Amino acid sequence: MMRVLILPGLVVLLALFAAAGLMATAPELKPEAREPVAPTVRVVTVTPGSVELQVHSQGTVEPRTESTLIPEVSGRVEWVSPALVSGGVFDAGEELLRIESADYETALARARAGLAQAQAEEANARFEHERRLTLVDQRLVSRSDVEAAERRLKVAQAALESARGGLEQARRDLDRTTLAAPFAGVVRTESVDVGQFVNRGNPVATLYARDVVEVRLPLADASLAWLDLPLRMRGELAPEDAAEVVLSAEFAGREHHWQGHVVRTEGAIDPDSRMVHVVARVTDADPPIPVGLFVEADIRGRRVDDIISLPRSVLREGNRVLVVDDEDRLHYRTIEPLRLYRDRVLVRAGLRSGERVCVSPIQTVVEGKRVAPVAEPV
Repeated sequence: MMRVLILPGLVVLLALFAAAGLMATAPELKPEAREPVAPTVRVVTVTPGSVELQVHSQGTVEPRTESTLIPEVSGRVEWVSPALVSGGVFDAGEELLRIESADYETALARARAGLAQAQAEEANARFEHERRLTLVDQRLVSRSDVEAAERRLKVAQAALESARGGLEQARRDLDRTTLAAPFAGVVRTESVDVGQFVNRGNPVATLYARDVVEVRLPLADASLAWLDLPLRMRGELAPEDAAEVVLSAEFAGREHHWQGHVVRTEGAIDPDSRMVHVVARVTDADPPIPVGLFVEADIRGRRVDDIISLPRSVLREGNRVLVVDDEDRLHYRTIEPLRLYRDRVLVRAGLRSGERVCVSPIQTVVEGKRVAPVAEPV
């Protein structure tokens, strides 16, 4: 019985001694703080340079020259050109419409006859006047007869001038029975056909020139600072002052670009939008720009030096950016932006050449935080 109780007790006692020995000889564990892993960020290196500023705008293409085709004589239409349809193309001087000319040919014949009669009467009055001047010297007629002959001569001369004017008018009216294109262009609208009677002064078609088109481009007042446009001007800009402009639009399933120039600015400010309009002109475009097309415009502005161009994503609240120093730590830096344009920010002060700017989006920034920078092309 005693043996049964002593043996288990010895086993427990030996186990306690062994555990105490292990605990006494075990190495001492000292807690250590883990170094946090530096987050990877993308950075760009600051490189000042020369930047050409641009101004973006939009507008609708309009013809520079647009005219209404109006007959100057009345009559029935006897012929219409195949080009005189909406969208029809014609050349300068091309016949577009003819009005029946029989009545005007008759009027011309009458005017010629009237001129011949007036010439004969003027010649007879001149002869009578000269004859009476001779007779008065011989005291065969009185002075009153000479004066009467002189009055008849003046009346005959006036009638002759009137007859000549009537003949010229009849010729012009006959010529006006044919309506020709004043320039090479396109028919916008037409409202005439063969057999229709047209009245003098009533428009029959609207035409516009196809060689030159213009676009009115609205600009904010502040945007004028980026363009080299003279503030005081009259009429169109001189060629050396005309800023280049590139118009672009998607048409017929393709992206098209056209080169033009800003030729003038409109003096008034739009009271509704508070915008200033400049006019861009494109000459002999290839392919031709359809009138009425909505286009994007990039106007070439002035060039500025010592400007840093960075992605717009680097800009944070309060015109600040994150700069990575030589020890790879983050620091806030206040900058002076020159301009925000599309996805870029142009900086004119606050950064030095060679500094690294963080472009990665970081939600929480701690001043002096260590990062692992990765260079990214500007």
